[in-house]
Amino acid sequence: MQLHPPPNSDWHELPAPSFTHQQKHWLFRPGALTAGLRRLGSVQLRVSREFSEGIRPEEAWMLQAPAHTPIWVREIIMSVNGIDSVFARSFTPLPASHGLWQGMRRLRTRPLADMLYHDPQILRSPFFACRLREQAPLYHTARHILGPDCPPAQKTLARCSVFWRAGSPLLVAEGFLPEFWALAAKASYNQGLTMRLV
Repeated sequence: MQLHPPPNSDWHELPAPSFTHQQKHWLFRPGALTAGLRRLGSVQLRVSREFSEGIRPEEAWMLQAPAHTPIWVREIIMSVNGIDSVFARSFTPLPASHGLWQGMRRLRTRPLADMLYHDPQILRSPFFACRLREQAPLYHTARHILGPDCPPAQKTLARCSVFWRAGSPLLVAEGFLPEFWALAAKASYNQGLTMRLV
């Protein structure tokens, strides 16, 4: 399936020139994000909420569905070594949450990766990335989870992609908190130091 953000979308297929090398790496890194985070330290996942709603107009292109189509939403946050680092908003059409993507409702504190990377029939779209704005549904997720500790939207970089199974989509959008980049930089430095010492 070919996906293209509408002209007024914040999401882009290519990284912004202002992104650092490290930011480009994580925003467009293939494979399961959880596996990458585990290389940085101990990862814990907390489920914030799961609920149904109508898809927001600015997200409708992601599922190639009309605005307000009923969807099932899962919102979580992952910490690395006890530091909140990445939050995520995932959703699929409501009927699919009882059908092809019903496993999404049974994950509890397990990551989506547990059901996305073991089925060769599941295809993934390219990544799209952006710097969040206050109006973005993904930023609303962060505000709901973090409350007064939520950083300003413009300090939060995000990525999204769509998984397809038998023509049925599941969107995964992930936001990287400012604290994450310090963790990633420290890990890169330590890995580089280790390689020089070996």
